[in-house]
Amino acid sequence: MDQSTHLAALDKLKARIQALRAKTIANGCTEDVALSAAAKVAELLDRYDLSLTDVEMREAPCERRTFETHRKKRIPLDDCIGAIAHFCDCRVWREKNPMGESRYVFFGLRSDIEVAHYLTELVDTAVRSETGRFKTTAEYQKFRHNERHLANASFALGMVASIADKLSVLKAERDQVIQNSGRALVTVKAAVVDTEFEKLDLKLRTSRGGGSRMVSMSAYEAGGAAGASLPIHPGVKKAN
Repeated sequence: MDQSTHLAALDKLKARIQALRAKTIANGCTEDVALSAAAKVAELLDRYDLSLTDVEMREAPCERRTFETHRKKRIPLDDCIGAIAHFCDCRVWREKNPMGESRYVFFGLRSDIEVAHYLTELVDTAVRSETGRFKTTAEYQKFRHNERHLANASFALGMVASIADKLSVLKAERDQVIQNSGRALVTVKAAVVDTEFEKLDLKLRTSRGGGSRMVSMSAYEAGGAAGASLPIHPGVKKAN
């Protein structure tokens, strides 16, 4: 694939992501529709990767893509962002923007960080939507007024934990499909991203997560059930 063909394929992939974003996030579609779109994007990404030679993969530049949380405090998405980055073969870290709000910075190949950003939007939207539905349930109404903030947080945490687990399993399945194609694509990409990441010479520290957190187990389990029910089934069906 020559450079012009490579750029054309990348632009086509990016256009598909933008079209799916307009169809899902921008128009307020349900989380089921949004995550079905995410599955399609992941499949397109795998096909795009398999179209590249190892040399083209090694020569592809790494870039950054930020996702603004518009929050100064920790949010449930923190517990899923690592799984999203791993799923998309990129690195991620959290930093403060000039307003003191947290944002996630994805680093990797352009195609991967675009998908990571989109998937983060999808998960964030799904959690907000499902938490809103949880507030209308009889189970939620059983909580006293002063317990409902804890119930909401617990539900969201259970949901993102479930989604993170599912993404990890699906990532392993996707990698196996690519490996079965006879390509060492996953290893080559990891080497490229690791090498370029080291050049950034960032002074990152590992978050200790603030220790243990109080949760409502019933709400946490309800969130886990909601996360488990989301239809995320990305990956190429077969490698040609």
